[in-house]
Amino acid sequence: MALTRIDTIDIAGKKLLIRVDYNVPLQGDVITDDLRIRASLPTIEYALSKGCSLILCSHLGKAKGVPDPKYSLAPTAKRLSELLEREVRMAPDCLGEATRAMAAALKPGEILMLENLRFHPGETAGDMDFAKEVMSMAEIYVCDAFGTAHRPHASMVAFAQVASKCCAGFLLMKEWQFLGEAVESPTRPFVAVSGGAKVSSKLGVLKNLLSKVDAMCIGGAMANTFLAAMGYGIGKSLVEPELFGAALEIMDEAKKRGVGFYLPVDFIISKDAGKPISEMQPAGQVPFAAIPEDAVVLDIGPVTAGLFALVMDPAKTVVWNGPMGAFENPAFAQGSYTVAHIVAGVRGLSIVGGGDTDVVVHQAGLADKMAFISTGGGASLEFLEGKELPAFKALKECQS
Repeated sequence: MALTRIDTIDIAGKKLLIRVDYNVPLQGDVITDDLRIRASLPTIEYALSKGCSLILCSHLGKAKGVPDPKYSLAPTAKRLSELLEREVRMAPDCLGEATRAMAAALKPGEILMLENLRFHPGETAGDMDFAKEVMSMAEIYVCDAFGTAHRPHASMVAFAQVASKCCAGFLLMKEWQFLGEAVESPTRPFVAVSGGAKVSSKLGVLKNLLSKVDAMCIGGAMANTFLAAMGYGIGKSLVEPELFGAALEIMDEAKKRGVGFYLPVDFIISKDAGKPISEMQPAGQVPFAAIPEDAVVLDIGPVTAGLFALVMDPAKTVVWNGPMGAFENPAFAQGSYTVAHIVAGVRGLSIVGGGDTDVVVHQAGLADKMAFISTGGGASLEFLEGKELPAFKALKECQS
């Protein structure tokens, strides 16, 4: 069943509760990346054009079920107000008499931002009473928070279950369209590029994509586990010995399916094992089969980047999830930046997974060169695994 999109139902003059994802990075009360706020604008602006009054809700940070000033959504309300050039009122809470009074007083075109949902334990517990109390302030529930679509929290599942009417916002639909269509009906050749630290976090993605892609490039520390499983020494680098069997199975499956499976052929290493990554210094470029015993692999080398470029050159669809190295240290960021340039140059559809990959692309100044950048980290991973996300399931059931 397809999701019901906000522009396919009558919302004129209604009071909407929109679940956005404003879990943005902060330094103090300064937002360092407002991508997620800007990504919500199409839904908000459409609703305003229909004369709706809006109640926005989100979480921010790792609040533990109690109010914590450093996780207040006030900075996001301020930034949204600047982007929309209209007032966005900030509620003192997401529950309670004062908040309900502010919501009840909203006129068409007015916006109220609720305080952090995770200041209450009912949010992460998926509590129905919590959901009923929040939803009682609005007439229609709109889900536009892909970044948390994989979590069975109250605002992602229970809100839809208690709402009399619900729909998906434009951002949620865009994620559904790009990630879903790219994986299920890609324009070929289809290449997946996977990186990051651990095979364990991407195992489901790799297995699911193997049945769909024409080629797969593996970078980041997760490549260490594949090489070590094949018997190569990887020095003091991060490795997951318990996944050697799974790594060999993936490579064997790729061979059976005729999927090109490409691992790094050279690395940038450091001899500063034991130090924080931020303090490590590069100690040269080495071939994959000659990693010194005292070395730590921290980035793919230029030969590998060239190999990956050749693999991606004919691609019509590329999905990239996970950096190629420890990019948080500029000395080991070149591999990730080079791959970002390669993906940006794809003559077709380039889709970037959320999380660290999003950060790499923005640091490389290439965000506007990608066809689509997902706003979800864990959500995009689970979607690429082929799982039905709780938020999508709840929306479908709400519609039926």
